[in-house]
Amino acid sequence: MTEPFPRQIILASTSIYRRQLLERLRLPFTVIASQVDEAALPDEGPAPLARRLALAKAQAVAAQHPDCLVIGSDQVADLHGEALGKPGTHARAVAQLQRMRGQTVIFQTAVAVVCQATGFAQTELAAVKVQFRDLSDTQIERYLLAEQPYDCAGSAKSEGLGIALLARIDNDDPTALVGLPLIRTCHLLEAAGFAVL
Repeated sequence: MTEPFPRQIILASTSIYRRQLLERLRLPFTVIASQVDEAALPDEGPAPLARRLALAKAQAVAAQHPDCLVIGSDQVADLHGEALGKPGTHARAVAQLQRMRGQTVIFQTAVAVVCQATGFAQTELAAVKVQFRDLSDTQIERYLLAEQPYDCAGSAKSEGLGIALLARIDNDDPTALVGLPLIRTCHLLEAAGFAVL
C-alpha cells in the first residue's frame, strides 16, 4: 500500500540534468551531493560500475538522512567493454569522440533508491545502445566548441547538439541516455512505498 509523499525524497546528485529529469515527475525533492569516489575497481566492467556507484551515492546520503528516500544514479559509456567516463577536458573529449565515431556504444545508466529506516535498497540498470555517426575531426571540434559537454559521460550530450553525433538510439527508457531513467525510477519509488501518481 503506497501513500502520496510519505517520506521526503532526496536526489543524491548535483547534476543539473538529473535534477531537471526528476522535476518532470512533479514530486517534492531536495538535492544533496554525495561524496563518493567514482573510480572503477580493478577489472570492474561498465555496467557493474554504474550499478555500484548509483547505490553507493544513494547509501552515502541515506546514512545522513535515514528517514528519507534517496535516489542515486550513475552513467558509464561502454565502448566494447571499456568504461568511458566524463572527459573533464577538451582534449579528452576529442579523444573519446574520435574513438566512438562509427561505433556502437552502450550507455549504462543505473538508478538506486535507498531508505535506511525501512531497509529498502534496490538498483536497476537501463542500457541504451547508441550508434555514432562516422564523424570528421572538424565535426567533432564544432560540436565540442558549441556544446562543451565535458561533464557528460562519453562527451555525448544527446539532449542538446549531441543528437547530431548519433545515427540511432535503441532503448526502452527514453530518459536514460540523459542520465536518469525515469521509468525505472518510478518503479523503484513505488516498490519503496512512494506513490508517484
